[in-house]
Amino acid sequence: MADFTAETVTRTVRRWIIPAAEPWGAAAAEIGKAWAVAEGAYRQDYGLADEQPLHDDALRFHVRDAEVVIEFQTETPTP
Repeated sequence: MADFTAETVTRTVRRWIIPAAEPWGAAAAEIGKAWAVAEGAYRQDYGLADEQPLHDDALRFHVRDAEVVIEFQTETPTP
């Protein structure tokens, strides 16, 4: 008889993509707007109150060739 379990997990990656074409790069105001929306979505997805601080690594920022990407991931076990 086997002694193990198995699970399937669905991972969702949410991204906010800000144009950052050279020579000027991304506008600070656009980064701020996307950051605020991403933070709100993170709070909603994880059920966090507005006054509760986020973990330092809650949101990730990635620089691509002509854009800045803000993202976070959630995982949901599939029954």
